[in-house]
Amino acid sequence: MSAAAFFDLDRTLLPRASGPTLSQALREVGVLSESRIPGEGLLFGIFDLIGETRPSMLLAKQGVRFSKGWDAELVAKAGEIAASRLVDEVLPYARTEMEMHRREGRELVIATTSPDDLVRPLAEALGFDDIVATRYARTDGVFEGSVDGHYVWGKGKLAAVQEWAEVHGVDLAESYAYSDSWYDLPLLKAVGRPVAVNPDPRLAVAAAARRWPVRHFDSPEGVPQFAGIEPQRALAMLARPELAPYARFDFAGLKHIPEQGPAIIAANHRSYFDVYALGAVLSKRGRLARFLSKREMFDAPLVGSMVTAFGAIPVDRGSGSDEPLVAAAKALDAGEVVVILPQGTIPRGKAFFDPQMTGRPGVVRLQHMTGAPIVPISLWGTEHVWPRSARVPNMFSIVNPPKVRVRAGEALWLPDGISLADGTELVMSSIFDLHPAEGKVAHDPTPEELARTFPPGRGEGGKSGDRS
Repeated sequence: MSAAAFFDLDRTLLPRASGPTLSQALREVGVLSESRIPGEGLLFGIFDLIGETRPSMLLAKQGVRFSKGWDAELVAKAGEIAASRLVDEVLPYARTEMEMHRREGRELVIATTSPDDLVRPLAEALGFDDIVATRYARTDGVFEGSVDGHYVWGKGKLAAVQEWAEVHGVDLAESYAYSDSWYDLPLLKAVGRPVAVNPDPRLAVAAAARRWPVRHFDSPEGVPQFAGIEPQRALAMLARPELAPYARFDFAGLKHIPEQGPAIIAANHRSYFDVYALGAVLSKRGRLARFLSKREMFDAPLVGSMVTAFGAIPVDRGSGSDEPLVAAAKALDAGEVVVILPQGTIPRGKAFFDPQMTGRPGVVRLQHMTGAPIVPISLWGTEHVWPRSARVPNMFSIVNPPKVRVRAGEALWLPDGISLADGTELVMSSIFDLHPAEGKVAHDPTPEELARTFPPGRGEGGKSGDRS
């Protein structure tokens, strides 16, 4: 027998209820009147916030009667209109999850309470193999105002899925099911691999008790959410230049960072403050990002939990593992931004003042894997806000704050067949070209300047095995 992956629609594949879009499409084709049902907006708002409730679903079930007399062809047309709008709302990591199941040979099925005629066009647009949805009875192309078969909700959804699985030779014990709703608990318990997605409060408790995985398809696996908000999104609200008066930001070229879709940000590394500067850049473009960060950060007390929560991708330096790039490629496939600092670590000693930067090939390999554009970014002056020799940034330079210069260049698409070495050199030279004039010439540092490039308590002859 084969296996399948069953996906709920609202608040699972989609971030919200599909009802408003479906209703609007029905109005546009003339099936529904332009007048709205009193309280309709409130009901959908409550659903978006906490998910399904028994009263709302019973009301929806009774609403089937209002479909009496609808023209089936017009309803199908409304489904196509709605699909054209909903297809772009499908959550990014839902798409990568679907692609994983395709690669592993499972059938993809939408299992939803929504009417079959309205949802099938969306399923086809997304490449699903089939749907299990509520079918409305009809005679001679006109809806009768009743259900043909199961009302696909709660135990009715389980029964409909079981019948579908029997017909198609699918073993539920080897199958997956994804849902946000407590009322899908019968289906989730019936499959071998249940996944709670953006779970409502009761499903969250049930999933925790059963140790089921919990996912949020708008962020990578393992990234938590609180009240529906990813920690990085909350942090992005703080990564604003006006909230760092101890630094004077000078931005240019930020238009080269796309406002949507995948992009690889490649920047030089001068300070611990680089992350904040890049966060401010991305905040101005309305983007979140996945930073590749060395493994030591994840192992550190407290800090490790924070970088995990922010969706950072751990890198084991020197291990040769492809896992970080695979995770980064998955994020790019989901349409996200990935940030890489090709130098790997902040140069120390005289190397910090050498205009010739040495990069690692990960950024080139990542573009080879995904085809995403590389946006070079030059950072300059961040070391005056937070030198490597300091444990915390200098937050008292408010009267005369140091200048932090940030320049983004045009996106790079490396030529086909370019070697890793040549591609890396091209990326690093693109960053170099964005540097100010002072960053393009060799500089003979003073002893004080040299000391600022080493971790606290380390000198030029200090050990290099620190975790900074």
